[in-house]
Amino acid sequence: MKGLRKQLWLLSVVLTLCCPAVLAGCGNNDNKQAAKGKVAEITERGTLLVGTTGDYRPLTFREADGTYWGFGIEVAGEIAKALGVKIAFVGTSWPTLTADVLQEPQLFDLAIGGITITDARRETMLMSEGYLANGKTILCRASEADRYHSLADIDKPEVHVMVNPGGLNEKFARANLTHAKLTVHPKNEEIPALIAAGKADVMITEITEAPYYVKTDARLAAPLLKAPFTHGEIGVLMQKGQDDLLEVVNKTIQTMKADGTLRRLHEKYGLNYAVSSSPR
Repeated sequence: MKGLRKQLWLLSVVLTLCCPAVLAGCGNNDNKQAAKGKVAEITERGTLLVGTTGDYRPLTFREADGTYWGFGIEVAGEIAKALGVKIAFVGTSWPTLTADVLQEPQLFDLAIGGITITDARRETMLMSEGYLANGKTILCRASEADRYHSLADIDKPEVHVMVNPGGLNEKFARANLTHAKLTVHPKNEEIPALIAAGKADVMITEITEAPYYVKTDARLAAPLLKAPFTHGEIGVLMQKGQDDLLEVVNKTIQTMKADGTLRRLHEKYGLNYAVSSSPR
């Protein structure tokens, strides 16, 4: 019995001495994992996961076969190239964008494609510096282009306004068009054709999106394109705590500005080049 007691005592001593070291070792592993950073995680995975809505020509659009194209898609490609990894796109939507960015475990590493830099977003997430000028404007039928010269001309009961749900377009319309008839249509890419067909009169959109539809559909016009209601910039969105990835994104955008890549993309997609050159 005494021998058994002695063995148990010795075992307790060993555990007392060893457990702190084991726990410390575990803590160090956790700390190393946390300190590894987002960039290391992406490079080890070998793929940059990019969240995008795929409904916002010409910035991000998903074709029926699943392929993506657009200005933002090409910017994402440059970021993946800078990281030395492949790229894969993950679908998101304007109503769920913030929740999808913040979800744990993460759905994707960053989000791109028509995402305006705002103080509200920067309170809870990280945003890159701007790579494309942006602002609210309208699409309407070309036959009625002379009808709209200001917000006051749109904010009338007889004017039927259509917007996509959950984003800044809907927020802007609800705040500024309190007298017009407002319809929220679930698919952003369908709205221009609905306007052209007379299903509504005006689409609240962006100066980045409107020129594409004017160019591709002669029934449409953007009479206030050069006098947008708001002014801003589009950037890349990601979770807080990913400062190492933000640094790579900003350096990529800066390089694209410096070497002319960004300007060539603006020209390719018929978009304005006026963006800031300083980090946000």
